[in-house]
Amino acid sequence: MTSKRTKLQEDTHFRVLRLLQENPEMSQRELAEAVGVSVGGIHYVLNALIDKGLVKLGNFTAAEDKRRYAYVLTPKGIREKSLLTGKFLKRKLQEYEALKAEIDELASVIDIDMKKLSGK
Repeated sequence: MTSKRTKLQEDTHFRVLRLLQENPEMSQRELAEAVGVSVGGIHYVLNALIDKGLVKLGNFTAAEDKRRYAYVLTPKGIREKSLLTGKFLKRKLQEYEALKAEIDELASVIDIDMKKLSGK
């Protein structure tokens, strides 16, 4: 069984890899805000992804500030993102089904027609 910490780490790695694939020029501050972690936390995550060979650091040549970096997914990073996408989707579908069952149960307890409640 996967621990809660491992799931959280996988989710964070997935979200970072996904964002970087779409926007390799994102700053650490922008990434941190988008993922919902501290700048220090995102720095730690990026270093871990670089150490694992999933992301490589390159200069962002279009930036006026030449100290800016681009975080580019490596082929290994792209494969890992695909694997994490599958795990993420499976986990979110399980969460959805559990939440839907809980909502249906609560609705039946108070005798609410969910179609009327949701406006459908």
